[in-house]
This record gives sequence, C-alpha cells and structure tokens, in this order.
Amino acid sequence: MLPSEVDGQDRRDPEPASALTAGWGDPAIILRCGVARPAKMNDPEADGVEVDGVGWLLQKQDDGSFRFTSTLRKAYVEVRIPAKRTGGGMAPLVDVAPAIKKAIPAGIAD
Repeated sequence: MLPSEVDGQDRRDPEPASALTAGWGDPAIILRCGVARPAKMNDPEADGVEVDGVGWLLQKQDDGSFRFTSTLRKAYVEVRIPAKRTGGGMAPLVDVAPAIKKAIPAGIAD
C-alpha cells in the first residue's frame, strides 16, 4: 500500500486513474509501476543510489527533474521528481521504499 503522503505532500493521482500510477503534490511526484527496463541500466557508469533497502538508477533529465527506476526487484518502479520539487533530496524515495519492499520481491525483472 502506497503512502498517503510523500515528501510532505498529499496524494494526487494523475489522470487517467490507474492502479499502476500514483502522484503526490503539485507539481506532482509521480510513481509508475511496471515500467520497462531503462537502457541506461546496461551502463556500468550509470549513477545509482540505495535508499532504505531499495536500489535506484538515478537519471537527471534535461528539464532539471529526476527519474529514479528501482533496481534488483521483480518489477521496475519509476519515480519522477519534478525540477521544482528536487530540494527534498531522497525524501520521496524514503517515503515509498517500504511499500516497494513489501509489494515487489527482490530479484531480477524479466
């Protein structure tokens, strides 16, 4: 179960509604479950972080936003943090990590 609040922001799911997406705040931090494996994961020089037991591929976007994609889980989860919301650092990942650990087993996604 995803948290009702992430980085101090209330839940505001994007439209159209889907069980695979969630959002918090405005501009929204967006979580999408079941995304494709990013090609950047093949790059040994790619930036990665671990937050509360969940590994993430870190990709800064041209617009200043960040895209984090979970690693070493049976499904890929993407969290996009808009440029105006990056001041909180890894706080959004801290907030979603327990739900990801509970819902998606460790391992390698097909």
